[in-house]
Parts: sequence; structure tokens; C-alpha cells
Amino acid sequence: MAKAFGCNPMIVGSNPTPRFKPYEECVIMTKKFDFENSEKELASFWSKAKIYEFDQSSSKQVFSIDTPPPYASADHLHVGHGMHYSQFEFVARYKRMRGFNVFFPMGFDDNGLPTERFVEKKHKINKSKTTRQEFIKLCLEETEKTGQTYKDLFNALGFSIDWNLLYHTIGKTATVASQKSFLDLYKKGLLYKKDAPIMWDTVLQTTLAQADLEDVEMKSHFNNIVFKVGAKEVLIGTTRPELIGACVALFYHPDDDRYKELKGKFAKIPLYDAEVPILPDEHVDPEKGTGLVMCCTFGDKQDIEWWQKHNLPLKIIINKFGKLNELAGPYEGLKVRDARKQIIQDLKEKKLLVSQKEIVHAVNISERSGIEIEFLKSPQWYIKVLDKKQELIDIAGKIDWKPKHMKVRYDHWVQNLQWDWCISRQRYFGVPFPVWYSKKTGEIILAEPSELPVDPIKDFPKNLPEGHTKEDIIPEKDVMDTWMTSSVTPQINARWGSEDEREGFLPMSMHPQAHDIIRTWAFYSIVKSYYHNKNIPWKTIMISGHGQDSNGKKMSKSKGNFVVAQEVIKKYGADAFRYWASTVKLGDDLPYQEKDVVTGKKTVKKIDNAANFVSLNLEGFKNEPLTKQELSTIDKWLLSKLQRTIKSCTQNFENYEYSKSKQEVDNFFWNTFCDYYLEFVKHRVYGENLEKKSKEAAQKTLYKALLAQLKLFAPIMPFITDYVYQRQFKEFEKNPSIHVSDWPEYEASFIDEKSELTGDKLVQIVDFIRKYKSQKQLSLKEELKKVIIKADEKILPSLEEIALDIKQICKINNLEFVQGDEFEVIIN
Repeated sequence: MAKAFGCNPMIVGSNPTPRFKPYEECVIMTKKFDFENSEKELASFWSKAKIYEFDQSSSKQVFSIDTPPPYASADHLHVGHGMHYSQFEFVARYKRMRGFNVFFPMGFDDNGLPTERFVEKKHKINKSKTTRQEFIKLCLEETEKTGQTYKDLFNALGFSIDWNLLYHTIGKTATVASQKSFLDLYKKGLLYKKDAPIMWDTVLQTTLAQADLEDVEMKSHFNNIVFKVGAKEVLIGTTRPELIGACVALFYHPDDDRYKELKGKFAKIPLYDAEVPILPDEHVDPEKGTGLVMCCTFGDKQDIEWWQKHNLPLKIIINKFGKLNELAGPYEGLKVRDARKQIIQDLKEKKLLVSQKEIVHAVNISERSGIEIEFLKSPQWYIKVLDKKQELIDIAGKIDWKPKHMKVRYDHWVQNLQWDWCISRQRYFGVPFPVWYSKKTGEIILAEPSELPVDPIKDFPKNLPEGHTKEDIIPEKDVMDTWMTSSVTPQINARWGSEDEREGFLPMSMHPQAHDIIRTWAFYSIVKSYYHNKNIPWKTIMISGHGQDSNGKKMSKSKGNFVVAQEVIKKYGADAFRYWASTVKLGDDLPYQEKDVVTGKKTVKKIDNAANFVSLNLEGFKNEPLTKQELSTIDKWLLSKLQRTIKSCTQNFENYEYSKSKQEVDNFFWNTFCDYYLEFVKHRVYGENLEKKSKEAAQKTLYKALLAQLKLFAPIMPFITDYVYQRQFKEFEKNPSIHVSDWPEYEASFIDEKSELTGDKLVQIVDFIRKYKSQKQLSLKEELKKVIIKADEKILPSLEEIALDIKQICKINNLEFVQGDEFEVIIN
């Protein structure tokens, strides 16, 4: 039975387990923050205390994250992986502190081509030369190892994932969702099987979808080749002379006067004893090459369109291994590039190659293998998208895109689609189609939803067609494209099709991903959600950039230009790594600069030192309500600026601008709090014979300001912030962790522009005197005999009110104030 999401009432009379385990049971805190040990202790505590566990019974508003399931195909992970996942993890932590019941799952994308290629390379095997069962066994073993690699990295980075929500795209839940999706689309007429031209990867030995391709610039030659029309010679320009044997027609533009007389005639193919018709078609570009082009089956999408439109014969001369077949005559058995060279040589010898021009042009290659694709013909499964372009653009407009300009990439992709989505793959390790075929009639036999999950190779349909036995049934051996599963991750998280389906769960709150897979994961998920539910899959999509090497190039294992994330964490700590990941705004690529990680480590140290200073000066502190009346001007200055920082950080996080939030609190912490306020307040908390009320006000201000800053830092740097919280604040605040405490609220009552102006003038005075003492090579503790402060009538009274503070802070014996138009500090 499906359950209403977020409404799982406890059984009356039961003794439910407390939401959080007692802190004392879970962690023994080191006396000093040492990231190598402290981070491990805290991670262990968070796990044992179930700090990040999603609460199914809570009445809080749910914030659900459609976490990108990483490919389970790596032994080591580069810093780009850690950067991408850290950035949306910042948002998860922020939302949790804002009072949301955060649903933060993890999935491992362990089916499909990436895993198969990883296994083939690692074990140096070819899947076609081993049994299906043996190969799948190897894949399962490797995905388990790789999944642990990711889990170790994510735990090391302090990710607030609820591992109880883990799923695998080859697991039962995902298989049910994927097969249910197939059946639903088939029933709605949005899915079909067709024997048609396909894009083929000769290395991976599988069909590809348009989204699996990349355009790369490659050097080639434009060859002008002689065809004969009777006694007349005509020139054809081509970059693929190896396809001459597959030529089925020549085309010219109907308005091209050069070739109108050739209409209805036939041309003889060079090197082959065959003739093809010469036909007009408006899609020929008369300005390209000679204006006369050959149509081969198949060199590109245009060839396919002409073949279909003009009902041309089919002559495919390249086999699935990328070699020429028996229809290529003397070139049979040659690889495509070798055949190209040989045919060029033969054309030269027969004086049929008039000219060659070196060019650079865009070529479609397989994103995964890097090989140039070929066009073959075979039966495949497709999802209709070409006739739904505008609908898919419109529905995506209902999603809040972060950053907004990324929607343009989506629209551009959809507008330029040329193929329906091919979802079948000729591989082993993937979700099976819930399909069989009749040997007798060719009829498609579908599984019933109640049968899912099924593997047609092992299982038989429960209801055989009339007059059929099991021997009359043929299983579908192809598997689904990995995106067929990844596109239903919202449904997987909703447990779609299972007995405990989460009702009211969709659309999910947020979907994070990198910008390079807008054309795949974002697009396919939107397609599925629209087709299945007539709705968006998520309310917000968060698009991040790539981690790059120091030269600004995308990190790649194949190129060897990557830095291993685990090594950086081991050297500098997780908080320092996360600090680096937060230095770039959402959507932008981020070159890896070790100096930025070093800055993060320094910030961790500075937070620890500042916290120690505050701790040492909170002796006898009572956490009582703080009122403005008891505060000094300098306290008001600090807390007013703090409120502005809280407001800005909150607004930025609400807009997913984590980098701006980090910059705001970073600037406040280093400059306002550490460089100035901690110095300003020392004379009020150090030593004996202190004025009690002044000390208590300073203590309250220190407590309030430090706790607020820790909370503002917490989404970015979870370890040091919770470490300080456990040592200094948990006793008073009672929450088991800073990460389940409340985000700081903006308190407008603490905004005090007058105190801010006065405090800023104090900063100018301090800066001037620090510079003076430095130039004179005097100690900062050296007392100055006399200082005169000149200011206008507006600010002068406020400065006179803090005269004692100025004298104590700047070590001044005799301080005088005089009125003047210009602000000036005079040292006598």
C-alpha cells in the first residue's frame, strides 16, 4: 500500500527511538582540532547519532534532492567530482538548518556502458568473448567496489547523505521503475520499435542516441572525384571517398542551372561497375563543393532523409565492426580509414581524383569511445520526442533554473533535435526490456506490471499468447540505455510501482547536475516526468560547472590532467577542500588552485583560534537574553554589521549563491570580527578589576557573534563549525549538532547605523595608529603620549563617548578631541 509522504504516524503505545541518539554515546572529542582525527570523530558521531537521517514521521516541510547517481566506474575520483557534489551539499545543509526535513539520498549509476567499459579495461577482456553471465558477475563485483570508493569520499567530505536511502540503477527498485516507465510509454503510444538507420559505435558495439555524441574538429580532405554521365565528366566533392561503393544517387539543387540538364540521367560510380540516378532536391547547398553531391547509405543524417524521401535502394557497405563488407568488392575487410587511403590511391592511379583540399571540419564522435560514428540499420526501441519539442520546452519553463541562463542551453538542445530518443543498447549489463517476441507471428509480448522486475532471458511471460508454448517465445536481448533509468530517479526515490510508494512526493524539490549533461539527464528526466505525470520532475534545477586543471581544461582521467580528491583531503582536510569548492559561483567552471585550498585550511585554523579566545573569556558566562541597552557602542557596531551579514548570507543561499554567502561571512569573520572586534574587546574581558556590566555585555556579544558566524560557515565547513559548537555551545544550545540547529535569523532591532558609523571611524583610527607604530618600528603595546582626533560636529560626540575604549585599544595616555571639517588623527 502506498503511504502519504512525510505522514507516517507512530503506532499507539509504541516506544519510538529518539530522533537523535545522546551525544555522549557517540563521540569523544579531541582537545584540539586536528583534521586528521577530529573529522573522523565527527563523521562517526553524525552517523551514530543519525543527525542526517530523513524523518519519515516528521510533519516538517520536506526538501527532497534528486541526487545525481555517479557512474560506478572509477578507482579514484578527481577534485571535480568532489567540487560538484560539495556545491549542492551546501544547499542541503542550509535547508536542514532552515527547518526542512531534508530527503538526501544517494544512488550509484552502476549499469550501462560506463560500467562495462570500466570492467573491460580493468580486466582486459572483451564482453563478446565471454559469457553474458560471467561478464555481468564481473560488473557487479566492480560496481560494489566503486560504490564503496564514492561512499568513502563522500563521507570523508562530510556529506550529509542519508545512506538508508541508497539505491542502485541496476537494483530492484530502479529496475521496476525503468520497466514500469517502458510499459507506461508503450501503452500511451509514446514508444515504438522500428527497423531504421541508427548511429553505431564500432568500438562499444552498440547503438547511440543523439545525446551520446560530441562534435569535434578534425583534419580531413575534401576530395573532388570524377563521376561519368555518358561521355561527360562531373565532379563530386566528398570527405568520405570510402563510401563511394554505398552511393545510391547524386543530388543537385533544382535551381542550379549547371546541372538541370542532368535530371533523369544516370551517373557511373568510379571504381564500381554501377550507375545511380541524378535527382534534384532543395536541401542541396549549391555553394558547397561542386554543388553536386552523392547520397550514400549512410554517411550522415542528410543521406538518411534523402534515402527515405526518394525511396532509394539500401546499400550498406560498413559492418558493425567498422570494416567494409562484401558489398565493397575489393575493399572488403579493410577498416574505414584504411579503405579511405586505398580508394584515394586507386582514384589517383585511374586519374579520377581531380584535386584534394585539406580542411578542418566538425565530426560526430561517440562521447565515450571517441570513435567516429557510423550509420547502420537495425531494429531499435525509440521514445518519441521530435513531435513534442515545443511542449518539452514549455514544461521546462515551469522549473526554476539556477542559474537562469542555463535554460537557454536546454531550449537550444530541444530545438535542434534531429532524432527520436533511441533507448536500446546492444550490451549486457543494463536493465532488461520487459519484452518477448512470438516466433510464430513476430508479435510483441509485454510483461504485466505485477510481474516486474523481469529478465526476459531468464523469465517467461505469465500469460502466453494463445497457441504458444515457452519454446515459441524469443526474449528481447538488448538492454535499456543507462539514461532510460537515470531519467526516472525522481520516480525511483518515490518508489514508483512498489508497495510502499511515496504519495505526494513528486515533483522533488531540487535537482543538481553539471552543465554538460543538460542534454541528457535534465532533458530525459523532463521528458519522462511530462509523459508519465504531465508535470515537472523537480521545482528547481541547480546547474554546476566543472572542476578544471590549473590550465582551465576539464579534468579527465583519460587525459591524465586530474588531481585525486582523496589526496587533497588527506593533505589539507575536508573543510579546506570544501572551502575551495565554494569559491566559484554556481554554473561556472573552477580551475583547481592549491592556494585556494591552503586559504581554506588557514580559515579553519583561524576559526579554531578565535573560538579558543572566546572560550577563554567566557568564564562565568550565563546565557541570558541580550538587550541593546546593556551593549556598548562597539558591541552595537559589531552586531549591526553581523545582522547585515546574516541577511545577505540568507538571501544568497535562498538564491543558491553559496559562493556569495561564503564571501560575506568570510569577510566579516576575518576583517570585522577577528582583525578588529576581538582586539577592541580585550580590555573589557582581560585581567582583574573589570567593570562587571561591560564584561558581561562583551561576553554576550562574543557568544552571539561567534555562534552566528559558525552557523553561517556550517554549510561550507561542517567539521570545524560543529567541533567548536560541541565544545563551547552545545551545553547552552541543547541541539545535538550545529547542523540541526536553527539558521541565524535576521534581527532588524540590532541594526544601528549610528554605532556602525562610530565603529567604522574607530577602525580608521586603529589603522592609522597601527601604521604609525609600524613605520616607527614601535610595538603595538607601546603607549603614545598624546593623540588628537579631529572630526566634524556630527561624529565627534559619538567618538567622545568611546574615548575610554580608544585609549585602551590604541594605548594612548592623553587623548584629545577637536572639531574640524576633515577627519584627522594627529600624534604628538
